[in-house]
Amino acid sequence: MAIAAEPTGRVTIGVRGMTCGACVGHVEKALSGVDGVVFAAVNLASERATVEYLPGTVRVSDFHDAISGAGYDPHALDDAAPGLSSEDDSSVELKLKMAVSIGSAAIIMTLMALSFEMPFRADYLFLALAAPVQFWAGAGFYRSAWAALRHGTSNMHTLIAVGTTAAFGYSAVVTFLHDLSVFSIHGSATYFDTSTAIIGLVLVGQFLEGRAKGRAADAIRRLMRLRPDTARVRRDGIEADVPVDQVVSGDVLVVRPGERLPVDGTVIEGASAVDESMLTGESMPVDKTEGSPVYGATLNSTGAFTYRATSVGQDAVLAQIVRLVEEAQGSKAPVQRLADTVSSYFVPTVIGIAALVFLVWLAFGPDPSYANAMLAAVAVLIIACPCAMGLATPTAIMVGTGKGASLGILVRSAEALERAHNLDTVVLDKTGTLTLGQPAVTDIAPADDVDEARLLRIAASAEQRSEHPIAAALLDAARSRGLTLAEPAGFEALPGHGISTTVDGDAVLIGNRPLMERHGIAVERLAASADELAAAGKTPLFVAREGAALGLVAVADTLRPGAAEAVTALRGQGLRVVMLTGDSRRTAEHIAAQLGIEQVAAEVLPEDKVAVIRGLQAEGRTVGMVGDGINDAPALTQADVGIAIGAGTDVAMEAADVTLVGADLANVSAAMALSRATMRTIKQNLFWAFAYNAALIPIAAGVLYPVFAGSGVPEALTPILGEHGFLNPILAAGAMAFSSVSVVTNSLRLGRFRPQDSPSTP
Repeated sequence: MAIAAEPTGRVTIGVRGMTCGACVGHVEKALSGVDGVVFAAVNLASERATVEYLPGTVRVSDFHDAISGAGYDPHALDDAAPGLSSEDDSSVELKLKMAVSIGSAAIIMTLMALSFEMPFRADYLFLALAAPVQFWAGAGFYRSAWAALRHGTSNMHTLIAVGTTAAFGYSAVVTFLHDLSVFSIHGSATYFDTSTAIIGLVLVGQFLEGRAKGRAADAIRRLMRLRPDTARVRRDGIEADVPVDQVVSGDVLVVRPGERLPVDGTVIEGASAVDESMLTGESMPVDKTEGSPVYGATLNSTGAFTYRATSVGQDAVLAQIVRLVEEAQGSKAPVQRLADTVSSYFVPTVIGIAALVFLVWLAFGPDPSYANAMLAAVAVLIIACPCAMGLATPTAIMVGTGKGASLGILVRSAEALERAHNLDTVVLDKTGTLTLGQPAVTDIAPADDVDEARLLRIAASAEQRSEHPIAAALLDAARSRGLTLAEPAGFEALPGHGISTTVDGDAVLIGNRPLMERHGIAVERLAASADELAAAGKTPLFVAREGAALGLVAVADTLRPGAAEAVTALRGQGLRVVMLTGDSRRTAEHIAAQLGIEQVAAEVLPEDKVAVIRGLQAEGRTVGMVGDGINDAPALTQADVGIAIGAGTDVAMEAADVTLVGADLANVSAAMALSRATMRTIKQNLFWAFAYNAALIPIAAGVLYPVFAGSGVPEALTPILGEHGFLNPILAAGAMAFSSVSVVTNSLRLGRFRPQDSPSTP
């Protein structure tokens, strides 16, 4: 425990050469064995290893050495542009090896089919074509298998190496020793076509799989490509275009219509509307005026403005979003750990099955028994490669979290994404979450001889010197109506009651009923309206001038736009919705009634919010908490899944498992729908990966041989099952490659996810 308490560092390293869950386990084991490493997690789909370590006790180069020692290829990632990658030398080499392997296999198969007559044995030509494929194109399989063997383990490459070596080695022996009686009796056919085709198809699968995995990271790539390369900076009165990396906090930047903003900042001059959909997922442009925050990579529309840079480089919102998404994509869901564990035991089990299959058919199989036993064992080894299992979860997590980022839903970890689909209760904080968190004028009730505009003008003029939120609400209402305000004189705040001041030379009082009664102002005619407004959860303010009541102005924290629809969507997903607030029960229940929320926890102190969450969990509920304030952070942490709305504080977002970048509450239900869609895809992937192996391993092992022993294999099935019912190893390799690509392709369907298309219940 002492190690975990010390400050730690974190680094992410690219890892090439992993092909299945067993590879993931090998790399994690190698990294975890390095002194000073606290935690290591490896993601197969993103080909990255995340290592948490104790600074000063270990170097990053030690991690690279550990990965290399495990048989894989480590490489540094580009921190300046995370999420971006380009075709490297290894990709070009893979294409070349793939082409040579498939070309050699095609030539061998064509010559065998034509029974090509040559002045020397064709097997020598086949050997010459197959050897480079086996030992050059397939060299990576041998290196990876040998590295795993040195660590006492095995992986998918072990199966490929053993299977193709068996086919190639048998064929080479037949080629050189074909005159031995054993071959003249049992047949001297060679299987160079099998070894070359298997290697070629596996490489094709890896190529297609790599392209598909690349598409899974498209969300991050698209985000990063939105940031412009240059910024127009005004320094010492001179404007100049400079590389965006040279912009520093405090610089003044100029943005013209149609341009993307290079960094985060605050508007200091001008006005415009900015398209922030790439951050928030909301399609409507957001109006920006002096003092408004703006964010890098968002798109300016028609206006021009200048703004002061506040956050640049890795501190910018875009960089933080990319970092959060990459961390989520590199993390592991509990269901993935199960798949990785199964894969680690699966490979040695398959090798044992293949050995048993070889011995059984060698002893009891049809002639030529050597060849049939070898082909059956090879088919088992190839068909059973667990790469689809290893890819089932991480590819879905990658696409799901990437899609979430494009919708303004940031998921901190794969574990949180998995937990979210099990939620049955959602607790919504009222202030700042269901409501805007700031009061607004909702009602104006003037006395009989007073009009609304006059009443509001006097009230707003009187409140100009006040810093109370209610004063801000009155001023906003007056400005929105275009009222011209008078300058108050002799302002006095009366704590707990209201204010006293002078407007246009007349004494003005604004406040509660006790304030009016203390000054002998008759408010009986307004009392019923005041009680009605108070019952509706609003704060009634009496306005009096020169000892006479002018009327009432009611102020309330108004509902956030779309709050009612968001609650309806959550209930439609089968979730129990609870509202949590420190307000009085009467106010809370009135707002809950407007939203259709039946359960309310009212008059709850900030420190008691955690107790409410614990109480629901004690009932056996799986609870999600949605909040935005500093006092929500403990409850967000206590909940099974904490969801912070992005309009809130950094503290709340730091404590949350899910952050909604925009203030749209509809994204709460969208986050639930995304979690369910992602988990549904993972389950589909795992089912088909396991079902594929469960169904095809017995066929590869020769279970159909007794079925066709008497009648023979139908002619239509001969290309697949041969003459005796044994699965063609070449087709096994094709099916294995197809299974991996199909899992990744199924995951890519999440890229078309739309919240409204998701089923309403789990």
